[in-house]
Parts: sequence; structure tokens; C-alpha cells
Amino acid sequence: MEIFALLETLEDILEKGKTVPFTEKCIVEKNELLDIIKEIRLNLPDELKQAKWIREERERIIAEAQKDAEDIVKEAENRIISMIDEHEITRKAYAKKNEIIAEANEMYREYSKDAANYVDGILGNIEESMVQLGKSLGSVEETIKTALETIQNNRKELK
Repeated sequence: MEIFALLETLEDILEKGKTVPFTEKCIVEKNELLDIIKEIRLNLPDELKQAKWIREERERIIAEAQKDAEDIVKEAENRIISMIDEHEITRKAYAKKNEIIAEANEMYREYSKDAANYVDGILGNIEESMVQLGKSLGSVEETIKTALETIQNNRKELK
């Protein structure tokens, strides 16, 4: 079950719990809530694995862009070596080399920027989801604590 669905289930259980007269407190099935919390914990690592995958994918994209840039530079150098025979050819080769290197550097910058923007967007979405999840879990945890305290106090009063 998805985490948000589990959180909704927790909310439903708390809303449907029997209320204690003259209080905001309710009585709920402890084991049922604990099972749902355990299920939430089991589902959390998927988001963490996704964040790790995104980081690795970003590194792979950057490494690939760097390799492409290096290949372009090597290709330019090989062209220059083959053109050194004459002065005019040499002059043109140096100009072409500089052009190719500039182009390779620009491509590398674009790849790096695109990869960083892509990864940043995904990480931003995950961060937002994790913040929302943290807020939801904090609220649920506080409600559960309050419910448990109420149950304990009611039991004490009965004795």
C-alpha cells in the first residue's frame, strides 16, 4: 500500500475512533495503528532508493558528457596532427581545433547544466514529498501519543 494511502487509513481510524465524553480524545485499536505504522516504515526506503538512483544517474550523465567532450577534443587533436604538413593547413587546423574545443566545452556545460537541472527538479520533488510525509507522520505520531495517554489515564481512573 502506498504511504499516502496508509496515512489516510490512519486518519480514518482516528476519526472513527470512539470519543471520550467531554474531551477531544478518542479510543482506537492500538495494534491496528501499530500495523499501519510498521507498513509505512516498510514503504519509506523506496523513496530513499529513488533519491540514491537519481544521484547516481546524475553522476552517470555528467561522466558521459565529460567523456563525449574528451572524445571530441581527441578527435580535434588527431585532425590537427594529420594537417601539420603545410603552413596554411596548420593555421586552419589550429583554428578548427579551437573551434572544436570551444564547441566541446559548450556541449559539456550544456550537458552538465541540463543534468543538474533535471536532478535538482527530481530531488526537489522528493524533498517536498519527504517534508509532507514528515509533517504527516509527526501529526499522526502526536495523535497516537495523545490517544495512548488518554487510554492509560482512563484505565487508571477505572482502577
